[in-house]
Amino acid sequence: MDSETNNSNQTNSAVVSTRSLRKYIGGILLVVIILGIVFRLGYNFGQSGYSFSLREFKVVNKTSPTAEVDYGLLWEALNVVGNKYIEKDNIDQRKVLYGAIQGAVQAAGDEYTEFFDPETLAQFKTELEGKFSGIGAEIGKREGNIVVVAPLDDSPAQRAGLKANDIIVRVDDASVSGKNVDQVVDIIRGESGTQVKLTLFREGGNGTFDVTITRAQIELKSVKVSYKQVGSKQVAILKISRFGDDTERLFEAAVSDIRSKNVAGIVVDVRNNPGGYLDTSVDVASDWLERGKLIVKEAHSEKDVKDYTSSGLNRLGNIKTVVLINGGSASASEILSGALKDNGKAILIGEKSFGKGSVQELVPLSQNTAVKVTVAKWITPGGKNLHKDGLVPDIEVKMTEEDYEKNLDPQLDRAVAEAAK
Repeated sequence: MDSETNNSNQTNSAVVSTRSLRKYIGGILLVVIILGIVFRLGYNFGQSGYSFSLREFKVVNKTSPTAEVDYGLLWEALNVVGNKYIEKDNIDQRKVLYGAIQGAVQAAGDEYTEFFDPETLAQFKTELEGKFSGIGAEIGKREGNIVVVAPLDDSPAQRAGLKANDIIVRVDDASVSGKNVDQVVDIIRGESGTQVKLTLFREGGNGTFDVTITRAQIELKSVKVSYKQVGSKQVAILKISRFGDDTERLFEAAVSDIRSKNVAGIVVDVRNNPGGYLDTSVDVASDWLERGKLIVKEAHSEKDVKDYTSSGLNRLGNIKTVVLINGGSASASEILSGALKDNGKAILIGEKSFGKGSVQELVPLSQNTAVKVTVAKWITPGGKNLHKDGLVPDIEVKMTEEDYEKNLDPQLDRAVAEAAK
């Protein structure tokens, strides 16, 4: 997915607690309260530019009751541009409208609260289906930087050597400074077979470096199962690359296959999993937990907390389980990992996870648009706040440059060995 999601980056990423509203988890732990800012941009574009039906509209900031905002200033500014701009006849009204909305939404100060125009909304929905054209990486934002949340398995991005937390500095020699995640994703995307050059900065490296990637049609199955023999014991390796539209169906088939075999343990590999639907991660966690066990808390405020608990399938709960995480494990994959760890059903191996601890709700608007707004934060059963810090593995195993170059996987090797004990 080129956009968490979370964040899956940042990731955009990559996460839906009710099917009707399709909440999407992703993003950093920040509760944003939208204070009912609704206004109408009524304008007609004519020979003299824009004419506005001015209405007094004030919004009171509830955290500071004395502060008022008069949106008449917005009409004034647009009227000046519409009347005085040298090429006013060429102004695209729809771009003006979308730009005004986008600016207002971004002013909330949350990197994962976004306005989707019809094109970006369609792309967002397509990504969750697991089909899109691009480089195959979740893009997100961290500390003001556009970053790779996770390269997807067997994608052009992964084959080109992109890694979680790589900072994208330029795309095709154009700086991404000041751009949001969706804008950068739009630039990176393109027709299958075409190329895009990314200028990246990697922590521990010597300055920036360029990577040229050939775009491709990305169609990924979100769940794969394989097996590895360790002496006389067999270990199932359950790879979950995202929590998308096909996950429940593929996971159900994988569980049936695992239960048909006499496995000594299971490795749940959620490395570079940028996230996805909350409901799906809860359903997956339920296969290890008894009914009523806490999976995650959704905290809208200190007093408004919702518990998500296991439905009690518990078909895999008696099988020794290890969860593999890394810096690209975000949002829904962190919820699954935290739930199994805190309920004593698994140990975590690998590297510290990304730390997407918030939930976004996708709210449809008119004209085939939508707003994805951060509405809550996530807390694991053990009280771990996922905000930025992420999850720390019980057994840390790092991947080196030599491991990548030689196609070695010491993290998986250690996880399989632990699962077989």
